[in-house]
Amino acid sequence: MKNQAKNFSYDVITLNQEGAEINRKIGKNQCFQENLDNQILLELALIPSGILWMGCPKTEYNTSANPIHQVKITEFWMGIYPITQAQWRIVANYPQINQSLNPDPSYFKGDNLPVERVSWYEAVEFCNRLSSQTGSFYRLPSEAEWEYACRGFKQIKGISHTPFHFGEGISPQFANYNPDHEDNQTQKAIYRQETTPVGSFQVANNFGLCDLHGNVWEWCLDPWHDNYEDSPSDQTPWNYGGQTKNRVLRGGSWSLNAHYCTSAYRDGYSSKLSDYGIGFRVVLDNLNENRL
Repeated sequence: MKNQAKNFSYDVITLNQEGAEINRKIGKNQCFQENLDNQILLELALIPSGILWMGCPKTEYNTSANPIHQVKITEFWMGIYPITQAQWRIVANYPQINQSLNPDPSYFKGDNLPVERVSWYEAVEFCNRLSSQTGSFYRLPSEAEWEYACRGFKQIKGISHTPFHFGEGISPQFANYNPDHEDNQTQKAIYRQETTPVGSFQVANNFGLCDLHGNVWEWCLDPWHDNYEDSPSDQTPWNYGGQTKNRVLRGGSWSLNAHYCTSAYRDGYSSKLSDYGIGFRVVLDNLNENRL
């Protein structure tokens, strides 16, 4: 029997360069819920096909996210939120595939907080266990998939996109990051110094995804490359060349300022190490064809 997705709606906001809300609308998309046990669900949103102009202009001061290049994206599903500690604990108790998993690795404790202190290899093990248990192919996103999903555009024409899916600016009212370097004293006072429950800001991007800017870094499949020279023109992970011992992180975290939390900002980190600012979210390629 094929799995059924359902429609869901959510608030999408636009912020100006100062982080003030200038527009709010209702977004609509499809959502699939994977039942991990009788109480905990994993929710994924449909990410439609489209074209991504990947990278950022030099004004964002991120030389590793150049040159800007076109990437063709085909449809996939992505977790609406980063994996939570409750979800991690359930899957950590599924049968082992390649390595053991600590069911409670996080520094900040809470069922609905994102899991952190998880290495790239441990995140891959989570995906493998989840795939084996459900009969679907779950995995980490490629770097191109992550940026496309974060930006929230079905079609990006040219390279005139904004640093955040909110628009030109960001605000601690709607994201968990460190605003200490901002001029706005009201925003500067809101530094939480810890992770926040997923979805707690009650706003999403155009695809319905939440917590993409800040909270926790998110692992991608790709090995680290210093820039985008000779990178793929589709969404496949860039598995040739690069630093295979280091994997890509996206999205910034609760401890970093807005510069590190943009849609294009990228960093590399040892795949064997973990940190209390690093988590992940999962991808499902095709809801109906991947089910066994």
